[in-house]
Amino acid sequence: VQLQASGEGLVQAGGSLRLSCAASGLTFSSYVMGWFRQAPGKEREFVAAVTWITMTSYYADSVKGRFTISRDNAKNTVYLHMNSLKPEDTAVYYCAASRRGEYARSDSYDYWGQGTLVTVSS
Repeated sequence: VQLQASGEGLVQAGGSLRLSCAASGLTFSSYVMGWFRQAPGKEREFVAAVTWITMTSYYADSVKGRFTISRDNAKNTVYLHMNSLKPEDTAVYYCAASRRGEYARSDSYDYWGQGTLVTVSS
């Protein structure tokens, strides 16, 4: 199984960025797909997740209204559209895949991508 994240970038506060995560080696449409992030000196935290049947999405309070998660099962890809970025959004972002329902818990995820760096300047 491989999860390949892309979209790394440096952006000014208030700007936008889109992350992508292409999955291979798994039945993509059967997995909850999530995004987590880890800022320097902090623990990894949940950002967003999208389910595989109803396409229901969930967000951390810190990104609600600014970030949108979406998935394209035909392309085995999940996206994270990030708008109104803030310096505190600076982190390494990880995509992950889970067959379990506790979408906000990192230990619920079976597979992880390598991480992609997002830097937001003030």
